[in-house]
Amino acid sequence: MDLYDVVVVGARSAGASTAMLFARAGYRVLLLDRARFPSDTLSTQHIHRPGLRLLHRWGLLGRLADTGCPPVRRISYTLGDLRLEGPVPAEEGIDAVYAPRRFVLDSLVIEAAVESGAEFREGRTVTGVLTEGGRVTGVQWRTASGSTGGARARLVVGADGMRSPLAGHVGAGLEREDVPKTCVYYGYWEGLPAEFEVYERTGRLIGVVGTHDGLTLVAAYFPQEEFPEVRRDPEGAYLEALRTTAPELAARAGSARRVERLRGTGSQLNFFRRPAGPGWVLVGDAACHKDSITGTGISDAFEQAALLVESVGEGLHDERATAAALDRYAAGHRRLMEPRYRTALDTAQLEVTPERAEFTRWIAGDPASAGAFLSVAVSHIDPALLVPAAG
Repeated sequence: MDLYDVVVVGARSAGASTAMLFARAGYRVLLLDRARFPSDTLSTQHIHRPGLRLLHRWGLLGRLADTGCPPVRRISYTLGDLRLEGPVPAEEGIDAVYAPRRFVLDSLVIEAAVESGAEFREGRTVTGVLTEGGRVTGVQWRTASGSTGGARARLVVGADGMRSPLAGHVGAGLEREDVPKTCVYYGYWEGLPAEFEVYERTGRLIGVVGTHDGLTLVAAYFPQEEFPEVRRDPEGAYLEALRTTAPELAARAGSARRVERLRGTGSQLNFFRRPAGPGWVLVGDAACHKDSITGTGISDAFEQAALLVESVGEGLHDERATAAALDRYAAGHRRLMEPRYRTALDTAQLEVTPERAEFTRWIAGDPASAGAFLSVAVSHIDPALLVPAAG
Protein backbone atom coordinates (compact mmCIF):
# COMPACT_ATOMS: atom_id res chain seq x y z
CA MET A 1 0.00 0.00 0.00
CA ASP A 2 1.50 3.34 -1.09
CA LEU A 3 2.50 5.90 1.53
CA TYR A 4 1.64 9.55 0.93
CA ASP A 5 2.29 12.59 3.05
CA VAL A 6 -1.30 13.74 2.59
CA VAL A 7 -4.48 12.06 1.34
CA VAL A 8 -7.31 14.48 0.60
CA VAL A 9 -10.83 13.07 0.38
CA GLY A 10 -13.06 15.30 -1.75
CA ALA A 11 -11.88 17.22 -4.81
CA ARG A 12 -14.08 20.29 -4.99
CA SER A 13 -13.02 23.79 -3.96
CA ALA A 14 -11.83 22.87 -0.44
CA GLY A 15 -10.13 19.59 -1.29
CA ALA A 16 -8.57 20.52 -4.62
CA SER A 17 -7.07 23.73 -3.22
CA THR A 18 -5.76 21.87 -0.16
CA ALA A 19 -4.13 19.23 -2.38
CA MET A 20 -2.63 21.91 -4.62
CA LEU A 21 -1.12 23.85 -1.72
CA PHE A 22 0.32 20.78 -0.01
CA ALA A 23 1.81 19.66 -3.33
CA ARG A 24 3.30 23.10 -3.89
CA ALA A 25 4.83 22.82 -0.41
CA GLY A 26 6.71 19.73 -1.58
CA TYR A 27 4.55 17.00 -0.05
CA ARG A 28 3.45 13.81 -1.78
CA VAL A 29 -0.32 14.18 -2.14
CA LEU A 30 -3.17 11.91 -3.22
CA LEU A 31 -6.51 13.55 -4.06
CA LEU A 32 -9.63 11.34 -4.13
CA ASP A 33 -13.26 11.88 -5.08
CA ARG A 34 -16.20 9.55 -5.61
CA ALA A 35 -17.43 11.67 -8.56
CA ARG A 36 -15.96 11.90 -12.02
CA PHE A 37 -15.08 15.35 -13.29
CA PRO A 38 -16.17 17.71 -14.73
CA SER A 39 -19.02 17.48 -12.22
CA ASP A 40 -21.61 20.02 -11.11
CA THR A 41 -22.89 20.60 -7.58
CA LEU A 42 -25.42 22.79 -5.79
CA SER A 43 -23.76 26.16 -5.25
CA THR A 44 -24.35 29.90 -5.11
CA GLN A 45 -21.13 30.14 -7.20
CA HIS A 46 -20.16 33.67 -6.16
CA ILE A 47 -16.55 33.95 -4.97
CA HIS A 48 -16.09 36.70 -2.39
CA ARG A 49 -13.07 38.99 -2.42
CA PRO A 50 -10.87 36.92 -0.03
CA GLY A 51 -11.29 33.91 -2.32
CA LEU A 52 -10.51 35.98 -5.40
CA ARG A 53 -7.38 37.32 -3.74
CA LEU A 54 -6.20 33.77 -3.10
CA LEU A 55 -6.97 32.66 -6.66
CA HIS A 56 -4.95 35.66 -7.86
CA ARG A 57 -2.01 34.80 -5.59
CA TRP A 58 -2.15 31.16 -6.68
CA GLY A 59 -2.00 32.22 -10.35
CA LEU A 60 -5.50 30.92 -11.08
CA LEU A 61 -7.70 34.02 -11.38
CA GLY A 62 -6.52 34.79 -14.90
CA ARG A 63 -7.07 31.15 -15.84
CA LEU A 64 -10.60 31.38 -14.47
CA ALA A 65 -11.27 34.49 -16.54
CA ASP A 66 -9.91 32.68 -19.59
CA THR A 67 -12.63 30.02 -19.22
CA GLY A 68 -15.20 32.65 -20.19
CA CYS A 69 -16.42 33.41 -16.68
CA PRO A 70 -17.64 37.00 -17.04
CA PRO A 71 -16.22 39.72 -14.78
CA VAL A 72 -19.14 41.48 -13.05
CA ARG A 73 -18.13 45.06 -12.30
CA ARG A 74 -21.27 46.61 -10.86
CA ILE A 75 -23.21 45.76 -7.74
CA SER A 76 -26.64 46.75 -6.44
CA TYR A 77 -28.73 46.19 -3.33
CA THR A 78 -32.48 46.82 -3.41
CA LEU A 79 -34.69 46.99 -0.35
CA GLY A 80 -38.27 47.88 -1.22
CA ASP A 81 -38.15 51.20 -3.09
CA LEU A 82 -34.53 51.83 -2.10
CA ARG A 83 -31.70 50.92 -4.44
CA LEU A 84 -27.99 51.30 -3.81
CA GLU A 85 -25.64 50.66 -6.72
CA GLY A 86 -22.12 51.32 -7.84
CA PRO A 87 -18.91 49.81 -9.21
CA VAL A 88 -17.17 46.89 -7.58
CA PRO A 89 -14.24 48.48 -5.74
CA ALA A 90 -10.78 47.68 -7.09
CA GLU A 91 -8.36 46.01 -4.69
CA GLU A 92 -5.04 44.29 -5.41
CA GLY A 93 -5.79 44.61 -9.11
CA ILE A 94 -9.17 42.89 -8.78
CA ASP A 95 -12.06 45.09 -9.94
CA ALA A 96 -14.78 42.50 -10.54
CA VAL A 97 -16.61 39.62 -8.94
CA TYR A 98 -16.82 36.16 -10.51
CA ALA A 99 -19.41 33.41 -10.16
CA PRO A 100 -18.13 30.40 -12.12
CA ARG A 101 -20.08 27.24 -12.79
CA ARG A 102 -18.78 24.63 -10.39
CA PHE A 103 -17.97 22.08 -13.08
CA VAL A 104 -15.55 24.69 -14.44
CA LEU A 105 -14.07 25.98 -11.18
CA ASP A 106 -13.57 22.62 -9.50
CA SER A 107 -11.96 21.11 -12.60
CA LEU A 108 -9.65 24.13 -12.92
CA VAL A 109 -8.37 23.79 -9.34
CA ILE A 110 -8.01 19.99 -9.71
CA GLU A 111 -5.88 20.60 -12.81
CA ALA A 112 -3.76 23.06 -10.85
CA ALA A 113 -3.31 20.49 -8.09
CA VAL A 114 -2.17 17.86 -10.58
CA GLU A 115 0.18 20.35 -12.26
CA SER A 116 1.62 21.03 -8.81
CA GLY A 117 2.42 17.34 -8.34
CA ALA A 118 -0.69 15.89 -6.65
CA GLU A 119 -1.98 12.53 -7.85
CA PHE A 120 -5.74 12.56 -8.60
CA ARG A 121 -7.97 9.49 -8.60
CA GLU A 122 -11.67 9.99 -9.31
CA GLY A 123 -14.47 7.47 -8.94
CA ARG A 124 -13.17 6.37 -5.51
CA THR A 125 -15.63 6.16 -2.62
CA VAL A 126 -13.82 6.15 0.71
CA THR A 127 -15.25 3.32 2.83
CA GLY A 128 -13.14 3.60 5.96
CA VAL A 129 -9.90 4.72 7.54
CA LEU A 130 -6.77 2.90 8.66
CA THR A 131 -5.67 3.45 12.23
CA GLU A 132 -2.70 2.64 14.38
CA GLY A 133 -2.47 3.35 18.10
CA GLY A 134 -5.53 5.58 17.97
CA ARG A 135 -4.15 7.65 15.10
CA VAL A 136 -5.59 7.76 11.57
CA THR A 137 -2.95 6.50 9.16
CA GLY A 138 -4.75 6.16 5.83
CA VAL A 139 -7.96 5.42 3.94
CA GLN A 140 -9.67 2.55 2.17
CA TRP A 141 -11.86 2.95 -0.90
CA ARG A 142 -14.11 1.18 -3.38
CA THR A 143 -14.57 1.92 -7.08
CA ALA A 144 -17.79 1.79 -9.09
CA SER A 145 -16.72 -1.59 -10.49
CA GLY A 146 -16.42 -2.98 -6.97
CA SER A 147 -12.65 -3.14 -6.74
CA THR A 148 -11.06 -1.96 -3.52
CA GLY A 149 -7.87 -0.21 -2.55
CA GLY A 150 -6.27 2.07 -0.06
CA ALA A 151 -3.40 4.33 0.80
CA ARG A 152 -1.45 5.19 3.92
CA ALA A 153 -0.77 8.82 4.84
CA ARG A 154 0.76 10.99 7.51
CA LEU A 155 -2.34 13.21 7.32
CA VAL A 156 -5.85 12.48 6.04
CA VAL A 157 -7.90 15.53 5.04
CA GLY A 158 -11.68 15.34 4.87
CA ALA A 159 -13.03 17.79 2.29
CA ASP A 160 -16.06 15.72 1.34
CA GLY A 161 -18.83 18.16 2.06
CA MET A 162 -21.66 18.85 4.46
CA ARG A 163 -22.54 15.19 5.02
CA SER A 164 -18.86 14.17 5.13
CA PRO A 165 -18.49 10.37 5.32
CA LEU A 166 -14.86 10.90 6.34
CA ALA A 167 -16.02 12.86 9.40
CA GLY A 168 -18.07 9.82 10.38
CA HIS A 169 -15.16 7.44 9.83
CA VAL A 170 -12.86 9.45 12.12
CA GLY A 171 -15.54 10.24 14.72
CA ALA A 172 -15.57 14.02 14.24
CA GLY A 173 -18.55 14.94 16.40
CA LEU A 174 -20.65 18.09 16.24
CA GLU A 175 -19.47 20.94 18.45
CA ARG A 176 -22.41 23.20 17.61
CA GLU A 177 -25.62 22.74 15.66
CA ASP A 178 -28.42 25.19 14.82
CA VAL A 179 -31.71 24.52 13.09
CA PRO A 180 -32.00 25.26 9.36
CA LYS A 181 -33.13 28.81 8.65
CA THR A 182 -33.87 28.95 4.92
CA CYS A 183 -34.51 26.89 1.83
CA VAL A 184 -33.37 28.01 -1.61
CA TYR A 185 -34.20 27.43 -5.27
CA TYR A 186 -32.19 28.77 -8.17
CA GLY A 187 -32.25 28.75 -11.94
CA TYR A 188 -30.17 29.86 -14.90
CA TRP A 189 -31.49 32.44 -17.37
CA GLU A 190 -30.48 33.14 -20.94
CA GLY A 191 -30.91 36.67 -22.26
CA LEU A 192 -31.06 38.28 -18.81
CA PRO A 193 -28.31 40.91 -18.51
CA ALA A 194 -27.54 41.54 -14.86
CA GLU A 195 -25.11 43.02 -12.38
CA PHE A 196 -24.30 41.42 -9.05
CA GLU A 197 -27.73 42.15 -7.56
CA VAL A 198 -29.39 41.50 -4.21
CA TYR A 199 -33.10 42.15 -3.55
CA GLU A 200 -34.61 41.78 -0.11
CA ARG A 201 -37.86 42.03 1.78
CA THR A 202 -39.07 40.30 4.91
CA GLY A 203 -39.36 36.60 4.14
CA ARG A 204 -37.53 36.69 0.81
CA LEU A 205 -34.09 37.35 -0.63
CA ILE A 206 -33.14 37.22 -4.30
CA GLY A 207 -29.51 36.97 -5.46
CA VAL A 208 -28.43 37.52 -9.07
CA VAL A 209 -25.06 37.23 -10.84
CA GLY A 210 -23.73 36.42 -14.29
CA THR A 211 -21.90 33.17 -14.98
CA HIS A 212 -20.51 31.08 -17.84
CA ASP A 213 -22.06 30.75 -21.31
CA GLY A 214 -23.89 34.06 -21.10
CA LEU A 215 -26.18 32.76 -18.37
CA THR A 216 -27.41 34.56 -15.26
CA LEU A 217 -27.91 32.77 -11.96
CA VAL A 218 -31.03 33.86 -10.04
CA ALA A 219 -31.51 32.39 -6.55
CA ALA A 220 -34.58 32.77 -4.33
CA TYR A 221 -34.44 32.23 -0.56
CA PHE A 222 -37.48 31.35 1.58
CA PRO A 223 -37.92 30.70 5.31
CA GLN A 224 -37.28 27.06 6.18
CA GLU A 225 -40.79 26.64 7.59
CA GLU A 226 -42.19 27.30 4.10
CA PHE A 227 -40.20 24.48 2.52
CA PRO A 228 -43.01 21.86 2.57
CA GLU A 229 -45.23 24.27 0.65
CA VAL A 230 -42.50 25.61 -1.65
CA ARG A 231 -41.36 22.16 -2.76
CA ARG A 232 -44.92 21.25 -3.79
CA ASP A 233 -44.67 23.91 -6.51
CA PRO A 234 -41.09 25.17 -6.69
CA GLU A 235 -41.62 26.81 -10.08
CA GLY A 236 -44.61 28.81 -8.89
CA ALA A 237 -42.96 29.80 -5.61
CA TYR A 238 -39.75 30.83 -7.38
CA LEU A 239 -41.50 33.03 -9.94
CA GLU A 240 -43.76 34.56 -7.29
CA ALA A 241 -40.69 35.42 -5.20
CA LEU A 242 -39.19 37.23 -8.19
CA ARG A 243 -42.42 39.15 -8.89
CA THR A 244 -42.96 40.28 -5.30
CA THR A 245 -39.34 40.88 -4.23
CA ALA A 246 -37.68 42.04 -7.46
CA PRO A 247 -40.41 43.28 -9.83
CA GLU A 248 -37.94 45.13 -12.05
CA LEU A 249 -35.87 41.96 -12.37
CA ALA A 250 -39.02 39.93 -13.06
CA ALA A 251 -39.91 42.37 -15.86
CA ARG A 252 -36.47 41.89 -17.42
CA ALA A 253 -36.86 38.15 -17.09
CA GLY A 254 -40.10 38.34 -19.08
CA SER A 255 -38.08 38.62 -22.29
CA ALA A 256 -35.50 36.05 -21.17
CA ARG A 257 -35.60 32.25 -21.07
CA ARG A 258 -34.83 30.02 -18.13
CA VAL A 259 -32.64 27.04 -19.09
CA GLU A 260 -31.74 23.82 -17.29
CA ARG A 261 -33.83 22.54 -14.42
CA LEU A 262 -34.75 24.53 -11.34
CA ARG A 263 -32.53 23.37 -8.47
CA GLY A 264 -33.06 23.70 -4.76
CA THR A 265 -32.61 22.36 -1.26
CA GLY A 266 -34.25 22.44 2.12
CA SER A 267 -31.12 21.05 3.80
CA GLN A 268 -29.33 24.26 4.67
CA LEU A 269 -27.66 22.69 7.69
CA ASN A 270 -25.83 24.81 10.26
CA PHE A 271 -23.06 23.22 12.34
CA PHE A 272 -19.45 23.09 13.46
CA ARG A 273 -17.71 19.73 13.65
CA ARG A 274 -14.58 19.02 15.62
CA PRO A 275 -12.10 20.06 12.92
CA ALA A 276 -9.05 17.91 13.70
CA GLY A 277 -7.72 14.91 15.58
CA PRO A 278 -4.76 12.50 15.54
CA GLY A 279 -3.79 12.10 11.88
CA TRP A 280 -6.90 13.76 10.43
CA VAL A 281 -8.36 17.19 9.72
CA LEU A 282 -11.50 18.62 8.08
CA VAL A 283 -11.79 21.59 5.71
CA GLY A 284 -14.65 23.33 3.93
CA ASP A 285 -18.24 22.23 4.48
CA ALA A 286 -17.05 19.07 6.22
CA ALA A 287 -15.76 21.17 9.11
CA CYS A 288 -18.41 23.89 9.18
CA HIS A 289 -21.56 24.26 7.14
CA LYS A 290 -23.82 27.27 7.31
CA ASP A 291 -26.75 28.70 5.41
CA SER A 292 -25.63 29.64 1.91
CA ILE A 293 -27.46 32.97 1.94
CA THR A 294 -24.24 34.98 2.35
CA GLY A 295 -22.57 33.04 -0.46
CA THR A 296 -19.15 32.75 1.18
CA GLY A 297 -18.70 28.97 0.93
CA ILE A 298 -16.13 28.88 -1.88
CA SER A 299 -14.07 31.69 -0.41
CA ASP A 300 -14.26 30.07 3.03
CA ALA A 301 -13.00 26.80 1.55
CA PHE A 302 -10.00 28.46 -0.07
CA GLU A 303 -9.14 30.33 3.13
CA GLN A 304 -9.37 27.16 5.22
CA ALA A 305 -7.08 25.33 2.79
CA ALA A 306 -4.53 28.13 3.02
CA LEU A 307 -4.82 28.20 6.82
CA LEU A 308 -4.27 24.46 7.10
CA VAL A 309 -1.21 24.30 4.86
CA GLU A 310 0.30 27.37 6.51
CA SER A 311 -0.33 25.86 9.96
CA VAL A 312 1.40 22.60 8.99
CA GLY A 313 4.33 24.25 7.26
CA GLU A 314 7.32 21.91 7.01
CA GLY A 315 6.46 19.89 10.11
CA LEU A 316 4.37 17.09 8.66
CA HIS A 317 7.08 14.46 9.10
CA ASP A 318 7.23 15.11 12.85
CA GLU A 319 4.23 13.68 14.72
CA ARG A 320 4.45 16.16 17.58
CA ALA A 321 4.84 19.09 15.22
CA THR A 322 1.85 17.88 13.23
CA ALA A 323 -0.29 17.61 16.35
CA ALA A 324 0.63 21.16 17.32
CA ALA A 325 -0.08 22.34 13.77
CA LEU A 326 -3.55 20.79 13.82
CA ASP A 327 -4.25 22.50 17.13
CA ARG A 328 -3.24 25.82 15.54
CA TYR A 329 -5.47 25.10 12.57
CA ALA A 330 -8.44 24.25 14.82
CA ALA A 331 -8.05 27.52 16.73
CA GLY A 332 -7.61 29.53 13.54
CA HIS A 333 -10.57 27.80 11.94
CA ARG A 334 -12.79 28.84 14.81
CA ARG A 335 -11.60 32.46 14.60
CA LEU A 336 -12.17 32.51 10.86
CA MET A 337 -15.55 30.84 10.75
CA GLU A 338 -17.41 31.89 13.88
CA PRO A 339 -18.14 35.47 12.72
CA ARG A 340 -19.24 34.25 9.29
CA TYR A 341 -21.40 31.57 10.83
CA ARG A 342 -23.19 34.15 13.00
CA THR A 343 -23.54 36.47 10.01
CA ALA A 344 -25.11 33.73 7.90
CA LEU A 345 -27.62 32.80 10.59
CA ASP A 346 -28.50 36.46 11.19
CA THR A 347 -29.06 37.09 7.48
CA ALA A 348 -31.06 33.88 7.19
CA GLN A 349 -33.66 35.31 9.58
CA LEU A 350 -34.99 37.09 6.46
CA GLU A 351 -36.35 39.93 8.57
CA VAL A 352 -36.33 43.57 7.50
CA THR A 353 -37.04 45.70 10.56
CA PRO A 354 -38.18 49.35 10.41
CA GLU A 355 -34.76 50.28 11.81
CA ARG A 356 -32.99 48.53 8.95
CA ALA A 357 -35.22 50.15 6.36
CA GLU A 358 -34.64 53.61 7.87
CA PHE A 359 -30.89 53.06 8.05
CA THR A 360 -30.81 51.98 4.41
CA ARG A 361 -32.79 55.07 3.44
CA TRP A 362 -30.28 57.25 5.30
CA ILE A 363 -27.20 55.83 3.61
CA ALA A 364 -28.93 55.93 0.22
CA GLY A 365 -28.71 59.71 0.50
CA ASP A 366 -24.96 59.68 1.16
CA PRO A 367 -22.76 58.49 -1.74
CA ALA A 368 -19.76 57.81 0.50
CA SER A 369 -21.80 55.66 2.88
CA ALA A 370 -23.48 53.89 -0.01
CA GLY A 371 -20.07 53.04 -1.52
CA ALA A 372 -18.82 51.62 1.78
CA PHE A 373 -22.04 49.67 2.15
CA LEU A 374 -21.67 48.05 -1.27
CA SER A 375 -17.97 47.28 -0.85
CA VAL A 376 -18.81 44.95 2.02
CA ALA A 377 -20.83 42.76 -0.34
CA VAL A 378 -17.73 41.73 -2.27
CA SER A 379 -15.62 41.25 0.85
CA HIS A 380 -17.27 38.81 3.25
CA ILE A 381 -20.95 39.37 3.82
CA ASP A 382 -24.28 40.39 2.40
CA PRO A 383 -24.68 44.20 2.35
CA ALA A 384 -27.91 43.86 4.33
CA LEU A 385 -25.83 43.10 7.39
CA LEU A 386 -24.50 46.63 7.68
CA VAL A 387 -27.90 47.76 8.88
CA PRO A 388 -29.22 47.05 12.38
CA ALA A 389 -30.62 43.57 13.02
CA ALA A 390 -33.88 42.82 14.72
CA GLY A 391 -33.94 43.79 18.38
